[in-house]
Amino acid sequence: MKTFLLGTVALFALGLAAPASAADMAARPYTKAPPPLAAPIYDWTGFYIGANGGWGQSRNCWDFVGAAGVVFADGCRERSGGLVGGQVGYRWQASQWVFGLEAQGDWADLSSQRVSLINPAFSTRTKTDGIGLFTGQIGYSWNASLLYVKGGAAVTSNRFSILDTLTGTELAAASATRWGGTVGVGWEYGFAPNWSAGIEYDHLFMGNANNSFSVANPIVAGALNRINQDVDMVTLRVNYRFGGFGGYGAPVAARY
Repeated sequence: MKTFLLGTVALFALGLAAPASAADMAARPYTKAPPPLAAPIYDWTGFYIGANGGWGQSRNCWDFVGAAGVVFADGCRERSGGLVGGQVGYRWQASQWVFGLEAQGDWADLSSQRVSLINPAFSTRTKTDGIGLFTGQIGYSWNASLLYVKGGAAVTSNRFSILDTLTGTELAAASATRWGGTVGVGWEYGFAPNWSAGIEYDHLFMGNANNSFSVANPIVAGALNRINQDVDMVTLRVNYRFGGFGGYGAPVAARY
């Protein structure tokens, strides 16, 4: 009986102590969850260098201007060919707007030949073997996608020839570096950190220019050649951009 009473008292004492012990325990600390990080935003700012290649077409219209200013039209011709080259530039981004400056140089293989309308015994040939562009850009970006327009100066390296139609022998020639203007549009996508690829179209307005042949003009004696030139270019481009967070801006924490 004594043992039973001692056991009952002990159980009653434990029951009183248990609530007190739970009340005396320290409150569990509350830690606020860290804010989630927003996805990083692609940053187009920085210097870049790249390569390009594609297709070009040159349209040339020949006239011969005589000593008295009389113009003898000799027709137009077009010829397409390959392009390959490179570009270097700098872009800076403000919000979603992207501004840039770029210099581009391409080797070209654009050569056209046609029998003269004035004298079929002779043929005329135009060859463009180099193209340069110096342009400004304005673009709008959707993260890693960039659509832009461009415009500025253009330069072409040309050789104009008069040939013997039967044998193909060059009888007279004039080389010319011609300056004009260009406008274009392009789309570019950042497919990897610091790397982007895109496609671009450019139209070159090279205007008219008079050239003196190396010898007397065999088609129209004493005449200069006046040649109008326009060039269209479609190129695929790959660029590497220097600096930054691997092409992306620093991640931005969401705020509440």
